[in-house]
Amino acid sequence: MGTIWIPGAERLGDGSIGGAMDSPSKPGRATWHSTESGAGNASFNAVAAYLIRIGAEPHVLYDPTTDRLGQFGPLNQSARALRNDGATRTNRTGKVNIQIEVLARAATPFTAYWKPGKNFRALMAAIRSWGVPDRFPMGALAGRYADPAAKRTRSVWLDQGGHYGHCNVPGNDHWDPGKISVSALFAAAPVGAPKPAPAKPQPVALAPFPGTAWFKYEPRSPLITAMGRRLVAEGYRGYKQGPGPKWTEADRAAYAWWQRKLGYSGSDADGWPGASSWAKLRVPKS
Repeated sequence: MGTIWIPGAERLGDGSIGGAMDSPSKPGRATWHSTESGAGNASFNAVAAYLIRIGAEPHVLYDPTTDRLGQFGPLNQSARALRNDGATRTNRTGKVNIQIEVLARAATPFTAYWKPGKNFRALMAAIRSWGVPDRFPMGALAGRYADPAAKRTRSVWLDQGGHYGHCNVPGNDHWDPGKISVSALFAAAPVGAPKPAPAKPQPVALAPFPGTAWFKYEPRSPLITAMGRRLVAEGYRGYKQGPGPKWTEADRAAYAWWQRKLGYSGSDADGWPGASSWAKLRVPKS
C-alpha cells in the first residue's frame, strides 16, 4: 500500500472527504487543478475553508509560491473535486485518484514562477508510492477554455495510470491547471531524491471533561463542535448537519453510538457523556 497521509502536510478539515474507490483494480492516477485564485497564506486559508464549506475538497491543497501543503483526507479514498461522467464516478476512478488543487490561475501556469521545495517533493513521493507513473496519458494540457488539443478520451481515463489535468477528465469542462510545464513538474521532484523525514506527531491539548450535568443544560460551545468532529473521525456518519456548536439530540445520538462502540449498553449508553468514555474520545481543546 502507498502513502495515505503525506509527511509534513497540514491536516485540513476533519479528515473525512470521500469513500472507497469504485475500480481499485485499475491503475492509480493524480489529477491537477488550479483554484483560480491568488496564492499566499491568506488565500490558502480562505480557499481551504471554502472547499470544506461547499463540500468540494480535493485530497491536497498546494501553494506553489510558499511550498505550503495541506491534506483534506486520506489518499486511498476518493475526493470531491470532479463532476461525474454519466454513471462513472470520476472521483472514484482507479486504485487512487489523488487530486491536487494548486493556488494558481490556469491562464498563468504556476510552473513559470513557482518555488517547489520539500513539501512538493513529499507530495510527488506520495503519488509515486501508489505506482502512478511520471506521464500524462492524454498528452497536451489545455492552453485555453475548450482547447481541442486537450483530450478527454474515456478509454484512456478509465484504463491508463498517470497524471491528468482537470482539462483531461471526461464529463468535466474546466481547463485548469493550464499549460503547466510537465517536464518542470517531474524535474522538481527527481526520482531517488531523499525522502523527507516523517513528521513528528504534535501533542494535542485535550479538553477536560465538563461533567454530565453540563450537557443536560443544552450548552452552546465550540467544545460541542470539537466533540462531534472527533466522533466523525471515529467513524460516526449520522450527522445531517453540524456537528455543534449547540448540544442537540443529534449529538446525544452520536455519543450513544460512541458508548456502544466502546462496549457500553443500557443506561451506560444513553448518550449522556461520562468521564470514562470522554477520556477515550480524546476531544481536543476547542
